[in-house]
Amino acid sequence: MQADIVHHAALDARLVKAVRGIKLLSLASWPAEAQAPFLAGVARGQPVLPVIEYPRLDFGDARRELAAVSAAADASHPLGHYLRESARSWDIAAQLLESLGSPQVSAHSIALFGTPEECLPGDGPTTRDAARHFITIANDLDHELLAPEEQIPVSATALQLQLQADLDDFFDGRVITVELDPTLIAKAAAGATRIRLRHGAAFSDYDRRQLLQHEALVHSLTALNGREQVHLPSLALSSPRVTATQEGLATFAEQITGSIDIERMKRISLRIEAVAMALAGADFVEVFRYFADAGQNPAESFSSAQRVFRGVPTTGGAAFTKDTVYLRGLVGVHTFFRHSLQQDRLRLCRRLFAGKMTLEDVAGFEPLFESGVLAPPRWLPRWVSRASGLAGMLAFSLFANRIRLDRLSAD
Repeated sequence: MQADIVHHAALDARLVKAVRGIKLLSLASWPAEAQAPFLAGVARGQPVLPVIEYPRLDFGDARRELAAVSAAADASHPLGHYLRESARSWDIAAQLLESLGSPQVSAHSIALFGTPEECLPGDGPTTRDAARHFITIANDLDHELLAPEEQIPVSATALQLQLQADLDDFFDGRVITVELDPTLIAKAAAGATRIRLRHGAAFSDYDRRQLLQHEALVHSLTALNGREQVHLPSLALSSPRVTATQEGLATFAEQITGSIDIERMKRISLRIEAVAMALAGADFVEVFRYFADAGQNPAESFSSAQRVFRGVPTTGGAAFTKDTVYLRGLVGVHTFFRHSLQQDRLRLCRRLFAGKMTLEDVAGFEPLFESGVLAPPRWLPRWVSRASGLAGMLAFSLFANRIRLDRLSAD
């Protein structure tokens, strides 16, 4: 094997070991027991700002090792460039975790995930403008348009059985396990081989399809395929720098399979607006009330607000900005897929599932896939593996975007 591949593979192994304890989302998240006292205060008409105790963390050794990996990587080599960018991302995440509970978290979060005021790919509107667009459309639509079966809640236990059957059918065996977790604040969370559902939560029919396409067949699948990479096992890790592409790809999967509804787009968009509010000075209570006024129940409003205030003071002026990547990532991934079709390179879309990588990575890795250094994805969602169907949908999208709705007759 070529010496440059061996060299960078060894550096990648060091990076994987160095970042083992840098668990950004789990360490920044709130404990489940924070919800009940706050909601009790809301019920009394006297809400009190939550005070969250975060662990004191020191990632000095890990950050020094990341610096050494970055220094030893060849920036002109596709693997070296990837490693340097990954090391930088993990270093920022480590700094964020070391400053949990302070306003500095906000600056580190912005460095990783951006802000609501950033423009969408292609010099489009800002992420916040796009969010407001979807909120307006959702509010204008008549909720009675929902079919009766779409309004029937599904218990977590029933969804567990349904989703497990879906996954076992996809893999033709038990590869990913679906479990119930009473301590989970979010309604669901996905790892490589486990998906957790919050015990006691109610789900919709759309939730089942969204969880299958978004969590399982993107987040879990890319982690599983990343584990197949002999020379670059870090592709199994959720590096902060891949978040926009991962969430964009997962949301695109919901769209292209018809698994997303306008209320889901509204929830994503409300979070973006809430991040902007918090950055502008709104405190936790104000953001909680924003979600409640938008139609979410108290438990959902708390869950949504705590996403915005992960790791930062609840007094306002700071935010955990991860939720801003969903729309930006969706537009970026959609543009990438259309561009790949135009250039007759749909293979890049399939390779995006070979591990957790950015859109730039998959293009830069092309010679490594061609030479066999990187393995193709072992598993692919059906909508990706069926290239002709994917091409047909993208071709229509390319044409439809040429139609100017503002020039159509109102009649």
